[in-house]
Amino acid sequence: MTDPRAEPSTLLAPLRERYDELLGRIEELVNIDSGSYTTAGVNRVADLCQARFEAGGWEVERHRHRPDQEWAGAPLGDMVVGRRAGGRPVAEGGRRLLLLAHLDTVFDEGAAAARPFRTRDGRAYGPGVTDDKAGVVCGFEAVEVLCDLAGFDDFAAITLVCSPDEEIGSPFSRPLIEALAGEHDVAVGLEAARVNGALVSARKGISAFTVEVAGKASHAGVRPAEGVNAVLEAAHKTVALQALNGRWQGVTCNVGVLSGGSRTNVVADRAVMQVEVRAATVAAFDQAMDEVERIVAATTVEGATATMSPAHRHPPMERTAAVAALVAEAQAVARDLGFEVGEAATGGAGDANTTAAAGLATIDGLAPVGGEAHGPTEWLDLDSIVPRTALLAGLLARLGART
Repeated sequence: MTDPRAEPSTLLAPLRERYDELLGRIEELVNIDSGSYTTAGVNRVADLCQARFEAGGWEVERHRHRPDQEWAGAPLGDMVVGRRAGGRPVAEGGRRLLLLAHLDTVFDEGAAAARPFRTRDGRAYGPGVTDDKAGVVCGFEAVEVLCDLAGFDDFAAITLVCSPDEEIGSPFSRPLIEALAGEHDVAVGLEAARVNGALVSARKGISAFTVEVAGKASHAGVRPAEGVNAVLEAAHKTVALQALNGRWQGVTCNVGVLSGGSRTNVVADRAVMQVEVRAATVAAFDQAMDEVERIVAATTVEGATATMSPAHRHPPMERTAAVAALVAEAQAVARDLGFEVGEAATGGAGDANTTAAAGLATIDGLAPVGGEAHGPTEWLDLDSIVPRTALLAGLLARLGART
């Protein structure tokens, strides 16, 4: 039986009362540039999250990125983690719930000034408004309304992660999230719901990597036969890699960047390829990456060599029986709130992939509805904020203890 303090419908009124303040918090975050490499901006958002944790009595950890941990030649922002204990220990059936949100966006510095937070026709706009500024704010709101206002404590612990680098594959925060996965029973991702409101029950895995091809320079007009054309070798590899699209169900491969050579009268002695592979299942992912390694190692232009350097990798988040059970719980809460939610698989990867790969039952897409993420017209559905935050709070209540 559902604890009457956590009946989803009873959570709507306090959330409506807090709506203006909630929207103001989203606006505040959107108007801070926090691209993954805009360290100062990411840390300004981290400061606000830390302050809110402290004001709410959470136990707070701040994991500071060190200069010797630079990623792609740049420092990253800090990761902030808030923890709060419930009233039912694990030994008595209480569950430990892990919430995943991220502070960074894909936008360069200056985006917030060029496109500040604004609302029009039932939508809010601005860089990161739905990916993932609304997710961060609504994560706080759901827990505070459920625990502080409703007084619900039938869980062992709730942990909210605010990571600084999700948009670049979480190179700094991933080991920390993996460690947290081992300490929790369920993970809930606070990425946006799909445009139609669907939850996310599966995410493709992604492997991003760089291939450097080495050849031999020579005069292209006088001694062309003495050269080894790295650009030609890279072109052969590009064709072979692109041919992997659709070879296994759900697998995509994209050579997104190809550059090389120095001038037209010199046989190119170097080429660089930036590539990503995505796959829906672990089996297909492994098969595709085995073939990628074979293509990189093989040589078409005699004398050329190639090396492969990984950028980041997220294993697939597959829809397991445990995930299906989480979806069913969320759908039951939505029905109690008077609406239906579907589920969807998506090609994008995120921190939910990390917890799923660690063996933790994970569901994602619990934030409000939004769309066109990573683009200039990214939007948030204002009417979805209250019901989706109530959905999140109600789901946490359902998952708080084993029945």
